[in-house]
Amino acid sequence: MSTREVHSGGCQCGAVRYRIAGELGYPHICHCRMCQKAGGNFFMALTGTRNEDFLLTRGEPSWFRSSDPCGRGFCAKCGTPLFFKTAGSPYISVTIGSLDDPEACTPVSQDGVESKVSYFDRLFGLPERETDRSDLPGGTASVDRSNHQHPDNDTAAWPPREDRS
Repeated sequence: MSTREVHSGGCQCGAVRYRIAGELGYPHICHCRMCQKAGGNFFMALTGTRNEDFLLTRGEPSWFRSSDPCGRGFCAKCGTPLFFKTAGSPYISVTIGSLDDPEACTPVSQDGVESKVSYFDRLFGLPERETDRSDLPGGTASVDRSNHQHPDNDTAAWPPREDRS
């Protein structure tokens, strides 16, 4: 008896959630200009699955047709880029960062390198530091208390009901 991989993910605010009951295929980063603009970043990290293994479990994404055959799904509420779909393809791609466990798949390729920003390879030599929000009123504890981000797991409802007693 075999077991199927199960992965879940969603947007930052929790309005759109999905589940994948199957393998994640071809994890890669794409440097093409469309992916740069869609992600608002140097590249977009994507992995794919078969359409029949993909299920929306909460909400509906909005779609932008970035080219005639391709659409990009995102959360209309918080703007998180979530999906990439080519018309007629038996596969859908999800952004690796939207997975609840982005460590579940390590990119195996860099695509669209003709648009890779010239300094990309030097970024990994920059100094590193952990997140420090002590500059905000109330410091890190204040940020933790005011965090509106959906947790990295499925929830029965979101946002949680606040106790207003």
